[in-house]
Amino acid sequence: MAQNTSLQLGLIGDNIAQSRAPLLHRLAGDQNGIAVRYDRLVPPARGESFDQVFDHCAGSGFRGINITYPYKEQAVARARITDPLVRAIGAINTVIFDGDGPQGFNTDYSGFMAAYQAGRGTQAPDTVLMIGTGGVGRAVAFGLVGLGVSELRLVDRDRAKAEALAHDLTTSAPDVTVIVSTDAAEAAIGATGLINCTPVGMVGYDGTPLPRSAMGGATWAFDAVYTPTDTQFLTDATAEGLHIISGWELFFYQGVHAWALFSGTPLDQSALRQALLKAG
Repeated sequence: MAQNTSLQLGLIGDNIAQSRAPLLHRLAGDQNGIAVRYDRLVPPARGESFDQVFDHCAGSGFRGINITYPYKEQAVARARITDPLVRAIGAINTVIFDGDGPQGFNTDYSGFMAAYQAGRGTQAPDTVLMIGTGGVGRAVAFGLVGLGVSELRLVDRDRAKAEALAHDLTTSAPDVTVIVSTDAAEAAIGATGLINCTPVGMVGYDGTPLPRSAMGGATWAFDAVYTPTDTQFLTDATAEGLHIISGWELFFYQGVHAWALFSGTPLDQSALRQALLKAG
């Protein structure tokens, strides 16, 4: 695409007042001489449904949008998805509006893999407990498959969601052992990696999905929550000596990958990281 001098972008989600996505994309625009407007769009606060907000973006000159909790799975029905892997994930977090209509992508998937590899290199995930099987959980689960996970234990308050993800994973990766459990502490026994893909721990959802007493014996932990970065889940994991992969890293890489889709322009990732951290 020809480089634009301005971009209208946005984020659809609930509880996003502290999202750093607008800053990330404005800074990315600054690197490329592109003026970025990035709106936070909260359907309940607007008195609208997700579909109404989506239609507003599609008809109001938006180049693209990000989508976050709890709309990533719902958004699949609104976009053309050409990547079979993204169709298998069943959730999208990035939409581009172009002449052929909305096209959906999942940069949570690629962003998680990049965050994991930045933190653990080529080490395999081994046996992993993942709590939460919603939109981001589905992306992370397929990312784990791409990283070579051997056994994945899924826990969700909605067992049917966990079982649906287990079915989709087994269909796509029959060599991976997938187990559905209702007890996170029990499922953590013998796990190498511990992952939180629930909103528990983010601003407005205090707490942790797994007690510290259940973390002993694991090697690494990842929390998809990044506001705040020092969730109780990661604080407890640090105290237990686990290697930490912060949700901020997922936020950073999924944003970098989304920017490439939105603009097609390059980024100095190191400079962007420093600018974000400096901004606080």
